[in-house]
Amino acid sequence: MPIKTDGTAVVKDSDAGTDTCEAADAQPVRITRLQRELAQRLAQDIAAGVFELDSHLSEKALSDRYEVSRTPVRGALRLLAESGLARCKPNSGYYVARRAQLDDTEGTPEGAPLTSDDLYRRLVADRSYRLLEDSFTDSDLLQRYGVPRSTLMKTLLRMASEGVLEKRQGHGWRFPASLADDDVRRESYRFRMMIECAGLQEPGFTVDVRAFQDIRERHEALLADPQRPIDSHEFFALNSMFHEMLARCSGNRFILQAVQQQNQLRQMDAHPSSYPVTELDRYVREHLDILDAMEAGDQEWAVAMMRRHLKATQWAA
Repeated sequence: MPIKTDGTAVVKDSDAGTDTCEAADAQPVRITRLQRELAQRLAQDIAAGVFELDSHLSEKALSDRYEVSRTPVRGALRLLAESGLARCKPNSGYYVARRAQLDDTEGTPEGAPLTSDDLYRRLVADRSYRLLEDSFTDSDLLQRYGVPRSTLMKTLLRMASEGVLEKRQGHGWRFPASLADDDVRRESYRFRMMIECAGLQEPGFTVDVRAFQDIRERHEALLADPQRPIDSHEFFALNSMFHEMLARCSGNRFILQAVQQQNQLRQMDAHPSSYPVTELDRYVREHLDILDAMEAGDQEWAVAMMRRHLKATQWAA
């Protein structure tokens, strides 16, 4: 990807506020290594189809996804705009301008290979778009991604420990039953109804005031502008965060592990863009209703709403 490595870029040294790509009153600063690496990771995810053409590259969503502050995200987006992968809409932010090609994403701007985290994201994205077969060998992936064997094995063992990959007897690896299969999907949602509803009724369930407030603010932010449709990628990430947060509050480590595994399986098989956009507003409000009920101590009503919510969303991504 043609990104400057020794020039300067205009970035605002601020971690708050709404998305913007205007450079008024900004001071030129040298591009940091983190910004370059983050821009490369974004380019790789764009190439893998994680972000669709014309989709909004929300600073907040990217900050959550890559676990960094908004400042390096903002710098990375400016680098993507320089490379032509993103375009700026004043007072709105950045959007995917074109699909990255292989030569846009090979290595980092400094020629370093993919890290284990980079490879993990590529494998997840490629599997979700069915670019990877159900079964494969180490050699298949080494040839496809061009990473050192040590990086590959570290990534594969991590995925196996998370339950999203299985070691085949004798030779190779395979993905477990796919949630894209109707029967498997129904089993998954029946399991989630049992586990997540039980988690809300755990005697050790504790409302984490800070976590509840944070997740509430994130949901309310999606509803803040009735003229702006909810971004399906933002909701996809927030949805997983919401269900995992409630499982963590249950105080039951096994419920938390089960919910985390289900989220990981959905990440492998679901496309954010396949969410019914017209229903996203309702899903967000249902989450808020569940939070209200738990904060009010009405676990019975929260369980009823959770069961109804999961039934309603079981055919969404």
